[in-house]
Amino acid sequence: MDFGRLSDLRYVDFRLSPDHPETPVVLARALAGQPAPPAVYVGCPIWTNKAWLGSYFPLGIRDADYLHHYGRQFNSIELNTTHYRIPDATTVRRWREAVPATFRFCPKLPQIISHDRALYNADELTLSFCRAIEGLGSTLGHAFLQLPPTFGPEHLPRLERYLLDFPDYVPLAVELRHPAWFANQELLASVTAMLEALNKPLVISDVAGRRDALHMRLTTPVAFVRLNGHGLVDSDFRRADDWAARIAGWLEAGLHTAYVFVHQKDIMHSPIWAEHFLRRLHELTGMAVQPPRVIPQPVQGSLF
Repeated sequence: MDFGRLSDLRYVDFRLSPDHPETPVVLARALAGQPAPPAVYVGCPIWTNKAWLGSYFPLGIRDADYLHHYGRQFNSIELNTTHYRIPDATTVRRWREAVPATFRFCPKLPQIISHDRALYNADELTLSFCRAIEGLGSTLGHAFLQLPPTFGPEHLPRLERYLLDFPDYVPLAVELRHPAWFANQELLASVTAMLEALNKPLVISDVAGRRDALHMRLTTPVAFVRLNGHGLVDSDFRRADDWAARIAGWLEAGLHTAYVFVHQKDIMHSPIWAEHFLRRLHELTGMAVQPPRVIPQPVQGSLF
């Protein structure tokens, strides 16, 4: 995730913003009608991580087996491959069959919808995308619409119309990137109220260069959080601790589901960060989400 990435972190305040005043209201309402135990899903943006061979993946596996082994290390994925093409039914079925039933895919909407057409004249493409990922069945988490930095508040009516028409059988989170969405509190209140009414989570982005996107406004009892790490520097671990504490508080207050997606330049850092975060979350909540772990590798016999 290059959005908001900085090379110099010396002057960045990585402390989490306080909860937006409406967040406890949303959670209190959700707590009263909470249907099931809460769930936490943690993942990366890709599964073809060749650097994990011999550590988090067995040596010698085929490319076709990467997702199977990824699904034994993480329980979710920010599915970026759908940003570039709509998958066919065979591909979707193969994905679904490769992972445990407890796994959740979070497919990103195709860029032809979000970026090229900016939601204009995209009904047929959207329907094709939704029909395709519907094949994920119970492993479908929340799809997410990542709007480009050029999609500003002047397009609010178009966004509202698009979300009103979006198929209701696919859960959808929305990511806003244009800084004007966050600069005006009245505008932010308007768009978040719309998302709340439509039951669409607003994505929270924790990135160095765009602290405004760390708005901490939950619009539903589902938190969708994207984290941009910086190579396991001290601030990465402090943020892991802070996020574990914040999500633990949200879960106690009524949060149903948390999706947390880790972006690190070196993919070897993602499992380490995730393990630290999940260990802290377990200490705070008792929730047992299996963290990624280095697996034993076969040892060939040796001659003496």
